[in-house]
Amino acid sequence: MTFEIPIENNPGKIVEVTIGATADQGGTRSRVVTVGGNTALPFHFFEGRHPHRPVVAMEVFDKTPAKYPDSLREYYQDVLDKPGEMARRCVADFGAEMVSVRLEGTHPEKGNRSAEEAVEVVKDVLAAVEVPLIITGHSHFEKNNEVMKKVCEATAGENCLINYVETNNYKTIAAACLAYHHTLVAQTPIDVNLAKQLNILLGDMNFPHDRLVMDPLTGALGYGLEYSYSIMERIRNDGLAGDRMLAFPMLITPGAECAKVKEARAVEKDYPQWGDEKRRGAYWEIATAMSLLIAGADLLIMDHPRAVEAVRKQIAEIYHSNEEGGHGALRT
Repeated sequence: MTFEIPIENNPGKIVEVTIGATADQGGTRSRVVTVGGNTALPFHFFEGRHPHRPVVAMEVFDKTPAKYPDSLREYYQDVLDKPGEMARRCVADFGAEMVSVRLEGTHPEKGNRSAEEAVEVVKDVLAAVEVPLIITGHSHFEKNNEVMKKVCEATAGENCLINYVETNNYKTIAAACLAYHHTLVAQTPIDVNLAKQLNILLGDMNFPHDRLVMDPLTGALGYGLEYSYSIMERIRNDGLAGDRMLAFPMLITPGAECAKVKEARAVEKDYPQWGDEKRRGAYWEIATAMSLLIAGADLLIMDHPRAVEAVRKQIAEIYHSNEEGGHGALRT
């Protein structure tokens, strides 16, 4: 008796989005990164095409977060306040395929650094590494708009991924991305309809589909991961079913989410039953990242070097298994 795996043919396709620009494209990057292009659910190689592997980025800061875990500081302690050098370490030592520059220090309540200072940080990182950049802002609309306009102008031609706009604050930053040719992250709070609505609004501005990435917002393991997973799964299913306003690559931030939670960062002496925080922090981020990869994430911004190593290795093994004729099943 033979058994054939049922094949589901999807009418839709996830948009392919390229980030970064090489010299012949007007930028200075040594390579670009492309995400999307899938015609089937994540790792369903037997059902469709998956032309681009999920991409793992790592994050540097203009100001170190107050709750940055001690276990991570050990990896970066001599460069933590030097974004360019930290970015170089992320790429050269830990294998980051992109670098996210988080400009949290420009927030009025977290340092109120100027737009000009933010530009200098971004330029420092651009000079330090040759991978494409993600420029990550914050939720103070007035200041973030000021900063992102300057950053977009200063990095014209580099096709950075500008992270992020939301429904109540998208026009100024989207216009800057259009003017200086950058790619954009559309962020919405864990809701399919809100995600679609923001994508429609950006479409009304004639923002190109091939320069748009979605961030559906996610929680860490133990902090709404199941709900995050279900929303991402619905978005991906609807996109593959033919809804063009949901057929975009998805970005998630397991590094920042896991670094905030008590269970991942609490020191062992305070909670001895939880075990070594160095390994626990990495495991927490691995579990979060892998879960959301299966839900449809195309681009991950991560923090923990050991987690980055494990996730990149798992992605490579899954794709290698498929290339050898298997179905890319996850290993346990």
